[in-house]
Amino acid sequence: MDVPWRSLFTFTISPMELIVRGTLVYWFIFILLRLGGRRDVGSLGLANILLLVLIADAAQNAMASDYKSVSEGMVLIGTLVFWSVAVDRVCYFVPAVRKLLAPNRVCLVRDGVILHRAMRKEYITRQELMSELRLKGIENLTEVRRAYIEEDGDISALTFPKDS
Repeated sequence: MDVPWRSLFTFTISPMELIVRGTLVYWFIFILLRLGGRRDVGSLGLANILLLVLIADAAQNAMASDYKSVSEGMVLIGTLVFWSVAVDRVCYFVPAVRKLLAPNRVCLVRDGVILHRAMRKEYITRQELMSELRLKGIENLTEVRRAYIEEDGDISALTFPKDS
């Protein structure tokens, strides 16, 4: 069997077109997911994985225009990885940009009192919050000085000092 090795690395689509397509789709999905909020509460559930797989499948043709060579796939993957790394670096070095591209932490509990508006904004139920607090060894809201949903969707808690 004669394998056309050269066709594996020959571009059928301009590398610049692949870069532009990858960039456009990356930013479209990034903004769409950013506007959708962080609903995951510190875990990657089955629904999140399914969403990522479906997005990847739907975005493939928009990005690639039916590419056929390994080189084209490598350019496309390189473009996506570039933007992912670039967003992280820019957010790190330019705090003003971070406010636009990365979600801020949101206070959910203040001095043992649930902040219902914040809970609604993040679509977190009392049961979900309490479950996360129990995982951190906190059984009662009166122990919590502050609880936040962090940028990554995890919930952090600061407790009142224990009396000795």
